[in-house]
Amino acid sequence: MSANPVGGGRDESTAGSGTSRRRWRRGLSRAAARQAPRVFLPQGYEPGYAYPLVVWLPGARRFDLGRAMQRLSTRNYLAVEPAFAADDGVDAVEEAVFDAIHEAVARGNVHPDRVCLVGRGTGGTDAFRIACRHAERFAGMVSLGGAFPHAEALFARLAAVRRLPFLLCCRRDAEARLVATTATTLRLFHAAGAQLSMRIYEEPNDLAPAILRDVNRWLMEGICGPTADVGADCPA
Repeated sequence: MSANPVGGGRDESTAGSGTSRRRWRRGLSRAAARQAPRVFLPQGYEPGYAYPLVVWLPGARRFDLGRAMQRLSTRNYLAVEPAFAADDGVDAVEEAVFDAIHEAVARGNVHPDRVCLVGRGTGGTDAFRIACRHAERFAGMVSLGGAFPHAEALFARLAAVRRLPFLLCCRRDAEARLVATTATTLRLFHAAGAQLSMRIYEEPNDLAPAILRDVNRWLMEGICGPTADVGADCPA
């Protein structure tokens, strides 16, 4: 199965590092066998460098992976968009995420400890869900306008959730459902001792350049430390 490289990257078939492949190796689902995830390789891709990986969950709206990465960063990350249907259930979406990570690892050199989830709208809610269920497998999670699913018991593995940084980005004109649950979400994370940052923007949409520049800064500082240069590659 081959992925579709998009954006600033080249169509490279170089496999990722052995450590990365071992960590994420798994059998591909039937859905993934029918449709490959979309993979973004960064500009100036270096096979010997282990890159952070951004896994995008775009939600129900139209999404252009290459354009999103141009706004986030064309050099700092590999990125992948999982392949699943709009009416797929929670388990199918989760399976598609890990299939996509497997594909990205096969296509490029992914740092096994720098895999991050970024979701928009309902994709942000899915990102919250998957990150809490598998907190030990991710380095960070970002929700762009997606509410935390309070009806689900997602803090069952609290020790793992506490070590994972979360970022919730909201627009002032966001959907009422998100606005209504924001205070409850903040209280829940605070009471649990979990790491949730929230930022509010005046931007017209969740993928606005100013928001994604901020997300890039948050990811780079969280993954590489506070001294990381957000305009340059993350040091290995």
